Amino acid sequence: MHRPPSAVRHSLSEWLSWQETLHPSAIDLGLDRLLRTLQRLGWRRPSAPVVTIGGTNGKGSSAALTAAILAAAGHRVGVFTSPHLIRYHERITIAGREVSDASLIAAFERIDRAREADTLTFFEFNTLAALLVFETAGLDAIVLEVGMGGRLDAVNVVDPDVALVTSIALDHCDWLGGDLESIGREKAGIFRPGRPAVFGARTAPESIEATAASLGADLLRLGRDFDWAQNAGRWTWRGRSRVLADLPPPALAGEVQFDNAAAVLCVLECLADRLPHGRAAIETGLRSVHLPGRFQSMTRGGREWILDVAHNPAAAKMLAAQLAARPLSGRTIAVCGILADKDIEGVGAALLDAIDTWVTAGLPGPRAVTSAQLAERLRRIGAHVAATADTVVAACSAAQSLAAPGDRIVVFGSFLTVGPALGALCSGSDAFT
Repeated sequence: MHRPPSAVRHSLSEWLSWQETLHPSAIDLGLDRLLRTLQRLGWRRPSAPVVTIGGTNGKGSSAALTAAILAAAGHRVGVFTSPHLIRYHERITIAGREVSDASLIAAFERIDRAREADTLTFFEFNTLAALLVFETAGLDAIVLEVGMGGRLDAVNVVDPDVALVTSIALDHCDWLGGDLESIGREKAGIFRPGRPAVFGARTAPESIEATAASLGADLLRLGRDFDWAQNAGRWTWRGRSRVLADLPPPALAGEVQFDNAAAVLCVLECLADRLPHGRAAIETGLRSVHLPGRFQSMTRGGREWILDVAHNPAAAKMLAAQLAARPLSGRTIAVCGILADKDIEGVGAALLDAIDTWVTAGLPGPRAVTSAQLAERLRRIGAHVAATADTVVAACSAAQSLAAPGDRIVVFGSFLTVGPALGALCSGSDAFT
C-alpha cells in the first residue's frame, strides 16, 4: 500500500518526499478519496466557523487579512494556505504560529493508517493534516484557502459557514476550463445552500450568479451588496448593516487590496454574531497584515528587490500597475521563472512596458520550462533577455551583476521563483555574490 519505511519514526522531510510520489499524478481533482479517509479517521466538522477562500488571485491576501482582524479581536484562528514559499510549515498556522514537525508527523501517521488502499496527492495529505491539527487546537475560527478551482478541491470536503471567491481570471485552464464561465463555475463550487457566498470583484462571469442561484446560496457582490471608496489616503467601507468610514489602507500593496479588504469585511460582517470584532480590531488587522511574496519590497546591497508571486496575466497586469505607480530613474530588471503550463506570453506581454531587462530562471520539477526556452518565448514577444540561469539563485546573481545604482530587481512568475529568492535575501548574507 505504498507505505514508507519506518513509518513511525522518520523525519518530516522524508514524509513530504514520500507524499510527492504516493499518487500517480500530482494533480487529481476529486473528493472521494478524502471523504473515505475522513470517514475512517472518524473526523467531524469543527464547531468553529469556517471561512473557505477561493478565486484566481487574492486568496492568500484575503486569508491573511481575515486572520489578522480576527486575531486582533482576540480570536484563536487556524489558517491553511498553499503553496509555501520557504518552509512547508507556512501552510498550517494556529494563532499566527507555524505548527511543529511533531504535530505534522502525528497527523501524517494517522492519515497513512486511515487511507488504506487509497493513494492521496501531496495537497490532499496537506489538507487532511490541517484538518486533523485544527481538530484539537481549540480554535474560534478556521480559514481554508482553496488550492485549485473549488468544486473538486480538497478543502471542499468541509462545508464553510461563509465562502469567498476573490476574483476570476484565466489560470489552470487545463483543469478548470479555458474560459471565464467554466472557471467561475468551478470556483463557485465552494458555495453552500442558505449560506453567505461573497464575490470580491466588480465584474463576474454569469456562472457565479447562476451557480449561487442553483445552490440557493446568499450571494453578496462587490459594488452591489457591499462597496468601498477612497478619500485622501483613507477609505470607507459600506456593508449590509454598517458603514465604516476613515479606515487605514491595507498594509499589503496594490489597489486590488482594497477589493480584497472590502470582501473580507463582508465575510466578517456575515459572521459578526459568532465572531465579534470591533473597529479597533479591523484597523489593527489592516495595518498589521503581512504576506511575503506579494509585492514585497526589500533592500539588499543598495538595491531594491521586489518579490511577487504573479503567475498569470491578470496578476501580471496588477504587478505592472504597481511598478508604474512607483517610478524610478533607473531600470527595472526582472528575474522571471514560470511553469510550462502557464500563459507565458500573456504574463510577459502584461509586463513588457514595465520591465527594461529580463533574466530567466529555470525551475525544478516536471512542470518546469528551461531558462533557455523561457528566454526564447519572451524574446518572441519583444522582451530584452540579457541572461539565462539554471536556478533562481543564479538568476538573481546575474540580475544583481546587471543592476546599477538606482535600478531595481523584480522577482516574479511562481512561488517556486519567489521562494528561493526570498530565502537567499533573508539569509543574512549577500547570497548573490
